[in-house]
Amino acid sequence: MARPHILYGLPHSLYTGKARAYLKKQQIDFVERAPSHADFANRIVPVIGRSIIPVLVTPDGAIIQDTVDILDHFEDRGARVTARPPGPRQRVFAHIVELYAVVALTRHAMHYRWSYLAEQRAFLEDAFTVGAAPGTGDRIMARMASYLPALGVTSETIPAIEQSFAELLDTLEAHFTDHPYLLGGQPSIGDYGLLGPLFAHLGRDPVPCGIMKQRSPRVFRWVERMNAPDTDIPEYGAYPAHYLPDDELPATLAPLLAQMGEELFPELADMLAALVDHVARTDPQHGDPVAARPHQRSVAMIETQFRGVSFTGGAQPYALFLWQRVTDAFDALDETAQRSVRAMLDPVGLAPLIDAERPFRVERRDHIEVWNIEE
Repeated sequence: MARPHILYGLPHSLYTGKARAYLKKQQIDFVERAPSHADFANRIVPVIGRSIIPVLVTPDGAIIQDTVDILDHFEDRGARVTARPPGPRQRVFAHIVELYAVVALTRHAMHYRWSYLAEQRAFLEDAFTVGAAPGTGDRIMARMASYLPALGVTSETIPAIEQSFAELLDTLEAHFTDHPYLLGGQPSIGDYGLLGPLFAHLGRDPVPCGIMKQRSPRVFRWVERMNAPDTDIPEYGAYPAHYLPDDELPATLAPLLAQMGEELFPELADMLAALVDHVARTDPQHGDPVAARPHQRSVAMIETQFRGVSFTGGAQPYALFLWQRVTDAFDALDETAQRSVRAMLDPVGLAPLIDAERPFRVERRDHIEVWNIEE
């Protein structure tokens, strides 16, 4: 028998949930191991240079870190059920959702996990301490909670975050009443991106999971569906198990587009300006790591807003890496298709995604982000 893939991850890990769901949907043979496994420290960390999950080891021994790279590995080789929609509007939309899930919804996920620690302490202590060395679980929990201010989770922004979560649940509830996935009868890159925060944190932790079940049961059902090894759509009758034809974006997604426009900006614009200033001041060379330390996510602080509420947060080059996936998809289109995509983005404030000038790129090399600065 062929050896299975090995996925190093944890049940409560946001990005592990995204990778695990994809492997299940593709019916890829894999076993999951916790990072406490001896092979992770002895074999994986020396290769990737930091202790981070998820990490996938292929049967031939290749090591792949980051969910984007994991999904692209299989998509580039011909996935059983592709997560890349063929239509230009659907493809660009899916990448915008992938970006939104990281830039905006990580804030929601971390808020509901750590701001409500007292209400769900037993659940989280079990998640973070089972299989961990004595004392390490508590230290990890404290470190994770300490990230809240840099993510923009403050007493001033929390009401806006919770209102945003409620609106997102209501929009998705209406959409999943008619459609099993975002773009029809099979999951896209957007679905997998959205699943990250909506499963491991918001769909498992007791407080937000309770809100989801009570307010939006069809969203919770989508979370279940995304973790099934098949399409899992019996309640939709004869709904075809493929993307909607003719590059259709259902009307039920219009509120989601508007919410993404409101919540991605001005934060992305402020982040880009901070990164441009950072590069000008530090003068990195082409191919240099974006940060001084492998674990460092933010390289500068920014004054920005979320839904009109000011906060001071971190500027993460990884967000630019995901932003590029939107523009790369757009740039690959012919002129007619680009006009169609613009007609989708302009009314909801998302046109800056494709119009903002970015004088450099962020790429991934040897499992870390590096500057791509052409002379």
